Amino acid sequence: MSNAHDTTNPLLAGPGVIDYRAIRPEHVTPALDTLLAEANDALERAVGSEVPADFDALSAVLGVATERLGRAWGAVNHLNHVADTPELRAAHAENLPRVTEFYTRQGSDDRLYAKYRAVADSPAAATLSAPRRQALAHWLRDFKLGGADLQGAAKQRFAALQDRMAELSQAYSNHVLDATDAFAHYATADELAGVPADVVQGMRDAAAAEGREGHKITLHFPSYFPVLQYGRNRALREKLYTAYVTRASDLGPAELDNGPLMAELLTLRQEEAALLGYANYAEVSLAAKMARTPAEVMAFLRDLAAKARPSAERDLAELREFAARELGLAELQAWDIPFASERLKEARYAFSDQEVKAYFPLPKVLQGLFRIIETLFEVGIRPAEAARWHESVQFFRIERQGTLVGEFFLDPYARAGKRPGAWMDNARDRWRRPDGAGLQTPVAHLVCNFAAPVGDKPALLTHDDVITLFHEFGHGLHHLLTQVDDLGVSGISGVEWDAVELPRQFMENFCWEWDVVRHMTAHVDSGEPLPRALFDKMLAAKNFQSGMQTLRQVEFGLFDMRLHTEADAPQRVGAIVDEVRREVAVLHPPAFARTANTFSHIFAGGYSAGYYSYKWAEVLSADAFSAFEEEGVLQPETGRRYRREILEVGGSRPAIESFKAFRGREPRIDALLRHQGMAA
Repeated sequence: MSNAHDTTNPLLAGPGVIDYRAIRPEHVTPALDTLLAEANDALERAVGSEVPADFDALSAVLGVATERLGRAWGAVNHLNHVADTPELRAAHAENLPRVTEFYTRQGSDDRLYAKYRAVADSPAAATLSAPRRQALAHWLRDFKLGGADLQGAAKQRFAALQDRMAELSQAYSNHVLDATDAFAHYATADELAGVPADVVQGMRDAAAAEGREGHKITLHFPSYFPVLQYGRNRALREKLYTAYVTRASDLGPAELDNGPLMAELLTLRQEEAALLGYANYAEVSLAAKMARTPAEVMAFLRDLAAKARPSAERDLAELREFAARELGLAELQAWDIPFASERLKEARYAFSDQEVKAYFPLPKVLQGLFRIIETLFEVGIRPAEAARWHESVQFFRIERQGTLVGEFFLDPYARAGKRPGAWMDNARDRWRRPDGAGLQTPVAHLVCNFAAPVGDKPALLTHDDVITLFHEFGHGLHHLLTQVDDLGVSGISGVEWDAVELPRQFMENFCWEWDVVRHMTAHVDSGEPLPRALFDKMLAAKNFQSGMQTLRQVEFGLFDMRLHTEADAPQRVGAIVDEVRREVAVLHPPAFARTANTFSHIFAGGYSAGYYSYKWAEVLSADAFSAFEEEGVLQPETGRRYRREILEVGGSRPAIESFKAFRGREPRIDALLRHQGMAA
């Protein structure tokens, strides 16, 4: 068996940056044997008489052990998302129930709950710093949400629910990945008429790597979507669209169908809510968010839908008229919409996404992004060395006046075995360690799924890709620039879920500022920067179909909230999808589309009864950015105020207080409507 002094197991290393390259599936179980034993021992010590009801004493015993466990298990989770193999998946599946059981038991331990209540009730509580008082309040709240008030059979059932829901969520995620990876179409050159040359070359290279003729198209977004957007072969568009929207459903292999998993997850979430004394799971979810009730969320979404609907109806009417007149598409089908939209945008604004893409090589975009961060937030970003999980991954350190602030990995490209989408997660939190090891600086993973470089040229990003990159960096900065030293409230920890998107969406706004964009473009062939005339066309097209896009997000948010408030939702997932679309959508996918079956955000990604957060936080982010519009987009003083009042404070105070400290007032929706061209 491994032990705490095993220097051969990278998951048992000290608090430094984990050696991802050295981790093997066979390391996982021995490491978890050791770490769970340590954490269990620490839990028993913490609830015993030798550890006083004192913030520092509890942190030194339980905090150190559970942080070590969380950091190692986080690395295993991360690799399972970005470098999936059958062996790693098996090791993850073997240990997931063990880890879930420990955290569930710790979170519902009435002895530990009593110890933390004693901390809160002690005279010393009044002398705690504001971040520590906030962390303590969160812990007490989370004990209640973790079932600490339950007794006997109810507590046992709550623990069983946590195990089963973790298992179901992981299976859901695996099904999406496996269904995505299982599809491939090897197209002829004729079938790919209209598809950009660099995309076609990438498909040809992918087929050749397998010893196959033709061009390999997969359901990973950088491969699939350019065909829908540019491909003139309507039959191929239909084939790919159908494969994409039926993944992990009853219309594919039974063993990958997420339908039964969704029904069971929703049923178990309802049971969890009832055990905790809530009317539904949405109320459980909102207990730790800015929004107070499901009714408030649904009213917000419906109000936004009403404001967006006139624009959306105009968007769709124009698209249908153009498709019929110019493209001969009398009946616009779902697989025609990206193609017709791109043609309409080209006709109206005289440019294409492909033309723009040539000006955004990834190295130049990163240079421009780093320039913004360095200018506004008074830091430096430098390449650094670390053991990576894939050769395309990059590693950087952030410094202020020569002092390390944080470090991050950037994993930019799509590949087999990597979960679709884009995300940030924390590899290590900022923490002034109570074990004498000093200040631990934060580390982040920034993950995207862009098209990889083709030949000897750098990867080229669409402008949407650039926005995605900025979005994830906003989240990363919230984690990396924190100045809070206490676990639970440093970085993004403890930030209300419906406010955590604020810094992500805030960063997107810079992608529409000329003084920013001109410094992060260089044509892949000539090296010339993006012409101002082309940027002006992009800006004119910024709100192209924004009404339809807003309604699509409202549709997702309303569907999610209804799933988690209605008692019969487990049996009516498809019906609720249809009802929500009839209420708010202008676009209606075909009956065979199974959107819910790959809605990983709410079934496997932590956004259950929380998807509305994207639009909720967008109100905050647009209003926050309007301060930069008023005072200067690259004004260091405004950036310093934003850094200090939003980024550095993390979850150490309520998000609304941080917003008001930066903006000087309550948030308003006006800026969002103006940014999206929907202002009255």
